[in-house]
Amino acid sequence: MTQIERAARGEVTEEIRKVAEDEGLDAVVVRDRVAEGQIVIPANPNRESMVTGIGKGLRTKVNASIGTSTDIVDPDMEVEKARVAERSGADTLMDLSVGGDIASIRRAVMDAINLPIGTVPLYEAFALSIERYGSAVDMPEELLWEVTEKQCEEGVGFMAIHCGINRRTVEMLRRQHYRYGGLVSKGGSYMVAWMEHNNRENPLYEHFDRVVEILKKHDVVLSLGNGFRAGAIHDSTDRVQIQELLINCELAETGREMGCQTMVEGPGHIPINEIEANIIMEKRMSGESPFYMLGPITTDVAPGYDHITAAIGAALSSAYGADFICYVTPSEHLGLPYPGDVREGVMAARIAAHIGDMIKHGSMERDREMSKARRDMNWSRQFDLAIDPERAREIKMKRGNGNEHTCTMCGKFCANDILSGMFVENMKGSDKA
Repeated sequence: MTQIERAARGEVTEEIRKVAEDEGLDAVVVRDRVAEGQIVIPANPNRESMVTGIGKGLRTKVNASIGTSTDIVDPDMEVEKARVAERSGADTLMDLSVGGDIASIRRAVMDAINLPIGTVPLYEAFALSIERYGSAVDMPEELLWEVTEKQCEEGVGFMAIHCGINRRTVEMLRRQHYRYGGLVSKGGSYMVAWMEHNNRENPLYEHFDRVVEILKKHDVVLSLGNGFRAGAIHDSTDRVQIQELLINCELAETGREMGCQTMVEGPGHIPINEIEANIIMEKRMSGESPFYMLGPITTDVAPGYDHITAAIGAALSSAYGADFICYVTPSEHLGLPYPGDVREGVMAARIAAHIGDMIKHGSMERDREMSKARRDMNWSRQFDLAIDPERAREIKMKRGNGNEHTCTMCGKFCANDILSGMFVENMKGSDKA
C-alpha cells in the first residue's frame, strides 16, 4: 500500500513519523495531511533513501537537477554533481540525463547519494526510440510504459509525467498564434511532435489510469509535469499554460483518489506580480496538492545570473505557499552545469526557501539568533547559524586583519565595538530569548 492509502486508514507510518520529527509537528497532523494529499513523501520501498516530506505546513524543500546532454556525456561528473548537491543541502535530486547510457548513469547516481531521486521517464523513452527506431516520433507507446515501470523498480522516488499535454492543449497553443519563448520543455516538445506525427492522443493522458497503476505499485510520487510552462516572462499565465495547469490539478485529485501520491508542477518563467495568482489557482483547483515550482525565473535578461533571478522568484513562491523549489544554476540558458554551478544553485535556492518560510511559517528565530551573535561579535555562533558556514568562514579568514574580534568591513570603526561599553549590556538584558 502507498503512504496515502496507509494514512487514510489511520496508520502513522515510519516515514510519517520521521517527517513529523524533522519538522517539529505532531505525527497525527502529518498523517492527516498525507491522507488528504496535502503532503507527499517520496519513499519508494525499492531503494533506501533519506525521508523527506513535501507539502502543507512543512519547510519549503529544494530540488537539484543534474544530467547529461547529447553534447556532454561525463558519468563521473554527474555523480560528482549529485554528491555536491547532497553536501550542499538539497532535499531531493532529479537525474534529467538525455545523453549516453541513461540507465547506467542513473544507477551510478542512485548508488552515490542518499537523496530521493526524481526522473522524467519520457526522456529515456524518446532517447531509446531514437537509438532503436531512428526517431522520437516513431516511439512505440509500449516503450514508454516499459521505461516507466523499469525506473520505478529501480527505486525512483518521484517522476515528472507529462499528463497535462493533450489534443485540446495542443490545439489551444495553435490557436493562440504566438509564444515569445516557444515551447521550452524537452519532454513537452517531443510529446507534441509524437502526437502530431502519429495523429494520436498523448497516451499519458489517454491512459492516465495506467500511469497511476504503475506508480502506485511502487509508491512513486506522481509529479504532474508542465510541458507548456512559459519559457519567457511574456508567455506566463497564458491560456495554454493555465489550461495545462487546470488539467494537472484535476488529474492530481483523480490520482490521489486512486491511492497515488501526487503533486503539481509550474510555472517556469514568470514576472513577480503573477506568482501569487498561480499558487492560489493551483492550491484551490487541486485541493491543496503540493506545488513544485520550477525556478521560477523572474526576468529574461540576466544570463549567467539566473540562479539569482530564480531565487527572487523562489523566495516569493515559498512565501505565497509553494512547497517545493527546483533550483536554477548560473549556467541556465547557457550550457550544462558543472559541479560548481550546482553548489551555487543549491545555495541560492536554499536561501530563497528560508526567506519564504520566514513569512509562510513565521519562522524567524534563526535570524534573531544571528542578529544577536553579530551584535555580540560571536563569530563561532554566526558560523553555526549560517546557511553556508563553509563560505562564511572562508571569507572571514581570507579577509582578516589579525583581529579575531572584528572584521575588515569596518575595522576600528566597528559600530558594535564602539558602543559595547555603553549600551550593549542593556540590549542583552532586553533579549526575550
